[in-house]
Amino acid sequence: MRENNILRIGLTGGIASGKSTVADFFAALGVPIIDTDVIAREIVKPGEPALDEIRFAFGDDIINADGSLDRTQLRKIVFADDALRARLESILHPRIRDVALQQASLASEPYVIIVVPLLFESPMKDAMNRILVVDCDEETQLQRLTTRDQESEEQARRIIAAQASRVERLSIADDVITNENNLADTRSAVRSLHEYYLSLAAQIT
Repeated sequence: MRENNILRIGLTGGIASGKSTVADFFAALGVPIIDTDVIAREIVKPGEPALDEIRFAFGDDIINADGSLDRTQLRKIVFADDALRARLESILHPRIRDVALQQASLASEPYVIIVVPLLFESPMKDAMNRILVVDCDEETQLQRLTTRDQESEEQARRIIAAQASRVERLSIADDVITNENNLADTRSAVRSLHEYYLSLAAQIT
């Protein structure tokens, strides 16, 4: 599963678990970060085929006046209906996977971090050499969602419930970083894994 001598580490975790914080710590160590959320935004810009498919599937109500995707409206729709969320994922996931793996193949560093929030649910996990889960309890997620994203508690619980459970995410983990409230511990865990991943990369040819 290794291409161009690049070790691929899939970074995942529940919403508001602290994936971005962990990714930033890896980036500070010089590790390339491929964020599938960034890719997802790029592939739904006006004029992109994915946006046309989404508009056909969900209607004009999810399109802003300037022709861009109304992500907030779409989010409300898909988190309230499993079938619609699966429809959206079928449009986005193959495209996101292709772009992410292409970017990974171009990296010159020993390994890359590919951030995939819904990795448990995605076939993209099969393209990873290792999976790193950022873990925290649900109450911490709720607190961060209601504070950071200004979500109501009801909507925050709906979003959490729509994702893979904590147990499911941990079931696919090769490595785990607990990210509650101590950033010093989180940074230390990232440094340790960085050394470990470098050693793994050196062993694989």
